[in-house]
Order: sequence, then structure tokens, then C-alpha cells
Amino acid sequence: MKRLSPFMIGFLVVAAVAVVFVGMRVESAILIALFFSTLRQTTPLLFTALGGMFSERSGVTNIALEGMILFGAAAAAITVERLEAPMLAADPLSRAAWIPWAGVVAGVLMGGLVATVYAIAVIRYKAEQIVTGTAINLLAAGAPPVLMQALYNTTTNSKEVENRLPVIGVAGESLSPLVFLAFLLVPLCWWVMFKTPWGLRLRAVGEQPEAADTMGVNVYRLRYTAVILSGLLAGLAGAYLSIGFLNQFVKNMSAGQGFIALAALIFGKWHPLGVLGATLLFGFFRALAIQLGGGEVMPSVVVEALPYVLTILVLAGFIGRSRPPAAIGKPYEK
Repeated sequence: MKRLSPFMIGFLVVAAVAVVFVGMRVESAILIALFFSTLRQTTPLLFTALGGMFSERSGVTNIALEGMILFGAAAAAITVERLEAPMLAADPLSRAAWIPWAGVVAGVLMGGLVATVYAIAVIRYKAEQIVTGTAINLLAAGAPPVLMQALYNTTTNSKEVENRLPVIGVAGESLSPLVFLAFLLVPLCWWVMFKTPWGLRLRAVGEQPEAADTMGVNVYRLRYTAVILSGLLAGLAGAYLSIGFLNQFVKNMSAGQGFIALAALIFGKWHPLGVLGATLLFGFFRALAIQLGGGEVMPSVVVEALPYVLTILVLAGFIGRSRPPAAIGKPYEK
């Protein structure tokens, strides 16, 4: 029997849920709220998965995406709070449009810095990638609370910021500009990956690094670039969470989204359009968990577990099979 494609399964799941909603005669306002909530929930997953795609296409497994999100989120929130503190002391109603964007830059740079450390460890020193990525994730779970304690005398969260990212009103809902940026990155990443010489070399390095090297491709440089790019995008996802979605950093606020993004990357077969479809599906389930959180339709615990159950199914290989880049996870010896 022919196995259904991942997208067909996703379509059937979403269609079944839609039938349930229609059968319940749910108001259109709730459906609209579900749609926009899906876009918001998809955004950090899409940033992270697109970044992971570049890293893994180059042959480097990036388990550390979860930690990069957390470091980026902390850097963004702390930067905004530190910059606005003197202004708010002088005028509690003061606003500065550039401050949240400075926070975004700080989050992106922090993600890139962590990715650089990871890249040096696994590319130059050929450390085991899974172990190194796990170590960074553990560091990301412990280091920000220590910093929070030093700055704010609490280990759970930073101060709330007033100068958060602006929002754009659409159909009565508000969306961060980063939501639009995330979806605009999909065609850009597709073009870079499949229509440019750099993308061709990157894919060659992930499949046959020895052959690429004999053709004059600098394998190490490409892998460094790809891993750092993944960190920059993961840091952007973190900045979105702390100053675009919320208005503060909260301990472990990524809630496993780095791992969900990796599952979406596998589900999407390391292709930008596949990643878009997979992250939308995961984002839909996260949004659905919020909309049905009250437990009227099914127990709230079951609803909240749906995204993570889907992640397990994808990683276990039950929903289709994906062929990763041939050289993924293998250090290159020149």
C-alpha cells in the first residue's frame, strides 16, 4: 500500500479539525483568531527551521538550535531593558522606535556568536555534534537564569520592556513585522539554495564533501558560514519570542521549539517549501492548543501535547521517510 505524503497527512489532519470546528458552528471570529495565531506560532519555528536547513545541508547537525533561541531571546530582552531604563526613569511614557530593533540585532548577534562557538567545536576540533549541541542547550538552560539573578534578583524572568517590537494591524489582528519577514525568507532561501552557485556548493558539501573539495570548494568555510547563518536565524527567532511575541525573557521560554523546528526540517525534507508546510502544520497545532485550551472539546492536557506528539511521530519516522544529506553529522577530514 502506497504511503501518504507528509503534506497529504497534514492536509487531512487540518481538514478533520476544520470539520470539527464547522460541526460545532464555531464563530468566524474564532477561526480568524486561529489563523492569525497559527501565523504567530509558526514564525519562530520557521526562522529556526530555515536556519537549521542551511546547517544540515552543509553536513552539520545542529541540535543546538534550542539553545541558540534561548540565548537570542535573553540578549534581545536584556538589551531593550538596559537601553530604555534611563529613558523611562526620566519619562515613564517615553518611547524610542529604534530600541526594539537594537534588541533584535543583539538577539541575532548572540545567536550567531553561540553558533560560531559550536562551529569551531564541531568543524575545527571535530567534536561529536550531538553531544556538543546538547551541551550548548544545557548551558542555555542554566546561564540566562544566572544572569537574571545578577541583573534582576530573580532566576525566572527579566523585567518587562515597554519598547517592544511594533505591530501591524491586519483584519483586526496584530502581527509583528518579523512574522512577514519569516514568510518572505522562504522564497529567498529557496532561491539561494537552488538558484545560486553558493547554494549548489553548499548542497555538494553536504552530500560529497571530498568531491566538492577536489573541485576547489572550501568545505570548511562553507560549513562555518552555514552553521553561523543557522545561529543568526535562531537568534532572530529568540528575539521574536521575547520582544515580539511577549515583552520579556522567561526562563525556558522556547519550550522545545528548537527541537520542533528540527522535526519540521526532517518532515519538510530539508527543502524551504517543505519546511514552510511542516512549520505551518506544527504552528497550527500549537495555535489549536491555545484555542482549545479551555478543555470544552477535549482535555486541555491532550490538546497541549499535540505538537509534541506530532514531533515524536515525525522523528520516529511514522509520517513518511526523509533522506538526509549523505554527509550529515560526519566531520570532514581533508
